[in-house]
Amino acid sequence: MIALLGRIDKPTDGLDDYCNFLGQALALRGIALKRVYVPWDDEGWIRPLRRLWRESAAWRGEWVLLQYTALSWSRRGFTWGVLSAAGILRRRGARCAVVFHEHTGFGGARWRERVRHGFEIWVLRTLYRRSERSIFTIPPETVDWLPKNQNRAVFIPIGGNIPECLDRRSQPTSLNHEKRVVVFGVRGSPAATREVGDIALVAREASKTIPNLRLVLVGRGSREVQAELSRALEGCSVALEVRGVLPAEEITGEFRRADALLFVWSPITLERGSAMAGIACGLPIVGYRDGEPVGPIAEAGIEWSLWRDQKALAGALVRVLTESRRWTELHERNVHVHEKYFSWKRIAERYIAALPE
Repeated sequence: MIALLGRIDKPTDGLDDYCNFLGQALALRGIALKRVYVPWDDEGWIRPLRRLWRESAAWRGEWVLLQYTALSWSRRGFTWGVLSAAGILRRRGARCAVVFHEHTGFGGARWRERVRHGFEIWVLRTLYRRSERSIFTIPPETVDWLPKNQNRAVFIPIGGNIPECLDRRSQPTSLNHEKRVVVFGVRGSPAATREVGDIALVAREASKTIPNLRLVLVGRGSREVQAELSRALEGCSVALEVRGVLPAEEITGEFRRADALLFVWSPITLERGSAMAGIACGLPIVGYRDGEPVGPIAEAGIEWSLWRDQKALAGALVRVLTESRRWTELHERNVHVHEKYFSWKRIAERYIAALPE
């Protein structure tokens, strides 16, 4: 198989990591997954598309997994280039499976945003029509633009882009032990200010009950918000540790030492790879929801609160860190759902079943 990607994000790229872990799992079943890039951001569109045309001459009859997010194929969300890449695959006789890591466009009220959103939905529908298979990371029945006859749509959830660590363990019950809460990734401005505020408020509230609380930030954006978060935590007993961008193996180590994953980026959905990373380590998660969770995420070990209810989120964190039975229940649920849905072994099996020879 071939995985086709657009531009690679820096310093880390979730789609590239996804293809790396998927490739490792497929290799165990005797299937090689080659990654091919269309680096339009560095070279413009003409040269990469010409190179794709030449290289794809040998792909007739081969499955090509075209990895789609809007920003991997466009700086501003007008993703015409991905249609050119898909057209080349079709001309070359490749069997195209589009992997929709995003299933909707950017929103917004301004006329430009509305035009962009309409264009993105048109691109998504066009890719679906032109693909032999369309792979969604959420259940297809929740995608409102899909036709009722979803004969080419397949649901394959994403996994965590870190090595799994599912050894069953218990949590110390005494509050004299330090409680480590990990935050995996913070977005850039302007969302970072909102996230820092949520993290600080939740940590402050939780520290009233938990005297030995340590907040550990890892991943993208964590170094950039260190000073702002330090100021927001002044005067409370919360210890702050910022690790920054780490190799995947070290992130697993941080998750292994943690007592909970705090997720404030957005409501937790099946598309949030950082939440899937917590599940891959059996780590109880505390996070927001917007409506009722659907699909496998509803079975996961997550202590929910409604979107932007910071005090409820703080209460959820305190429950997880102080109630040993609840911690163990959430831990075991995440171990179970990972093995059932989110392990790379299971994901590879789904790809093999969805893409016949």
